[in-house]
Formats: sequence, structure tokens, C-alpha cells
Amino acid sequence: MRYLPLSDTNRQEMLQAIGVKSVKDLFKDVPAQAFVDELVNLPNQKSELEVERIMAGYANQNRAAGDGPFFLGAGCYNHHVPASVDYIIQRSEFLTAYTPYQPEIAQGTLQVIFEFQSMIAALTGQDIANASMYDGATSTTEAALMAQRVTRRRHIKLHGALHPDYKEVLESYMRNFGDVDIAEGVPTEQDACVIVQVPDFYGNIHTLESLRKQCDETGALLIIVVTEIVSLGLLPAPKIADVVCGEAQSIGNAMNYGGPHLGFFAAKEKYLRQLPGRLCGETVDADGKRGFVLTLNTREQHIRREKATSNICTNQGLCALAFTVHMALLGEEGFKRLARINHAKACELADALEKVKGVKLLNKTFFNELTIELPKPAQGIVEALVDENVIAGYAVANKLILAVTEMTTTADIEHLIQSLEAVL
Repeated sequence: MRYLPLSDTNRQEMLQAIGVKSVKDLFKDVPAQAFVDELVNLPNQKSELEVERIMAGYANQNRAAGDGPFFLGAGCYNHHVPASVDYIIQRSEFLTAYTPYQPEIAQGTLQVIFEFQSMIAALTGQDIANASMYDGATSTTEAALMAQRVTRRRHIKLHGALHPDYKEVLESYMRNFGDVDIAEGVPTEQDACVIVQVPDFYGNIHTLESLRKQCDETGALLIIVVTEIVSLGLLPAPKIADVVCGEAQSIGNAMNYGGPHLGFFAAKEKYLRQLPGRLCGETVDADGKRGFVLTLNTREQHIRREKATSNICTNQGLCALAFTVHMALLGEEGFKRLARINHAKACELADALEKVKGVKLLNKTFFNELTIELPKPAQGIVEALVDENVIAGYAVANKLILAVTEMTTTADIEHLIQSLEAVL
């Protein structure tokens, strides 16, 4: 088969058909500074072997979490993933099945999705959960969009410290929907929702009874965001919320240098028809045997675009499978025990940090992540600690956010404390 290049006439006819004058018009939404006018500073050509050597050199510059003490969290956490999880998700029937459009040949995938939804609903104390989202940030934005549809209001309130990446994604989406005010504070009768992260970005745990009361008085929806799902093994299930969403990467999914991750979304049953994405349900077939189907499809590729509740067009099936396998291996008691271990490690770290001169612990409450205040900019300290083979955490001005998990050893904490004292 041969492909003929487009002639100038053909190109102009195509551009005219879609209503633009030139190819450049197709990219008008891309910032001008993103375009490169000159040749990129790369060699013109390399052999496959040479490229592999160059890329291997780049890869060897990485410092993996397991290469030494590691205290970086901030929405992506270093947990142990059993080898059996990878073994199961690499079975060919899971790796090759993308979207279960035909239930008669996709029962395994559909059952996994159903089990995933059931686990998320149980963890969050909500009635329903969908078949997963891209990540915590997009899940939070989808929750805000749903609140706007439910309440027919535009504005959004943020309560406490929401993850800055989540806030940035939220603002990016909302710029496409006209004049949407996103501000800190308590909800009013003009707000569709109030979004609160628990534990928040700095690790603080909030009680939300007064905020729930304010939402009831104003008609705004209460959206609780969870970036560390392991915390739900120790903290009470957030039944108080209208929507619980966030990031489930901690279970079954390695950090993977930042992705792919696994967003989750759960809500009260009365919002079923406004749920983004899709929902898998259990049923019986013509012979009365148990089966699974996609009960609710509200994505733009399934129904008319103007009726769609979301344009997220995947269910993160493999990541959801990994979560489901890991949770099944842990069981309820194992999950709770994992949460207790994480909190105990954080208490051990907090006690050690409070003995370091010049360090101030800012948290009164925390789960497995906490924030300290330092006498000098934290970024410089983080960079200095890299030379001591310590990844010390996430720097924000003079604050340093540190996370620990079951992967953190007492020796890791001692190494951090000794190195921090030396740097300070």
C-alpha cells in the first residue's frame, strides 16, 4: 500500500472543511514560548546501539527510593507491593484486555472492576464508587464538576491545604467553564462545593463536623480528598462527605517515577446519575448465573457528548486490578495493621525530629506524613542531604514535608537525623 503526500490544494480543502485558514491555526491554544523555531539541540542521527547506551546512562543517574533513606511523599508514597501482585496482573487475560465492551468475554475484568468499586465504597463509607479515574487530581476536579451539575452553581471553596498539583489541575479545568471563582474559606449559597483534603497537604488531620453543618446550611456539597488511602485503615471512614475522591496509588501500585496512578471516586447513591466515568454492576444471566456488566456508561464515547458527565475515556483497569489484588491479599485486618505500622513509624520520626536543635514540628495531628519548620530554606537542606544519600522530603519555603511508610526503618530515621543535624 502506498501513501501519496497531500498537495497544497488538498491541504487547503481540508483546512477549509474544518474552518481554519492555516495549519498554525490548529495550534493557536499552545503558548508561543512552547514552540521551537530552530533545530533541537540533539545529534542528527545515532544507531540503535548508541541510543540504548545513552539512555542507559541517563537511567543510571536516577536514585530509586530503595537506594537509601527515603522520606518523600506529598501525594505519592513508597509502599511495599507484594511480588504476587505483579505476577497476577501480568497474566495475559488481564494485560491484553483494555475495555470490557463485550461482557460475555470480559467477565474476569468486569468482576475485578466490581470488586474494586466495592472495596472503595467500603473504605470511604460511601454508597457507590465508579470504575476509577486517571489520578487524584483529575478525580478531585471531576468531583467539583459533578457538584456544579448537582447544585447548578459555579463557585468552589477550598478548606485547608489542598495539594498544589490538585489545585492547579482544578484551576486549569475551570478556566474552560467561564467565570468560576476558586477561593479559600467557608461555603456560601453561591458555592457548588467545598473541597477539603484529609490528611491535608502538610499532614494535618481535620475534624469536619462544623464544615458539614455549613454545607447543609448553604446547600454546597462536601468533597473530601484523600491522597494517602492507607490512612483510611486508621482514620474513621469519611461518611460525612457527599463525595470522597483522591489517589489510591499506595496499594498495589509502585511510585513509577510519578505515574501511572489510580484515582478513585465514591459518593452518595442519590448522585448515581451524575457520577463521572462508568460503573460496573452485578446481575444474573438468562440461566440465573452470577454475572457482571457495565451498568452505567456516562462517558462521551458512549452517549451524546452534551449529556456526558466526563470525558475521561479509560478506567485505569490494570492499576485498579493491582489495587484489588493487593487489598485482597491484605484483607481488612491486614489493611488496618498496615495503617497502624505507618502511623507508628511517623510517631517515631516525630519524636526524633523534636530533639534536633532548630527544628520545629508543626503538626498537632498526623497519620504518616508531617511537616517541620527549619531555620533556613528547606530546598537547600534537601539538596545537601542528597549528598548524604538521603531523600529528605518535599520543600516549601522554610518547611519540609516528610513521609514514612512500612518501608522506613529505624536506621533510616537515625541516618536522617544525624545528617540533618550535620547540615543545620
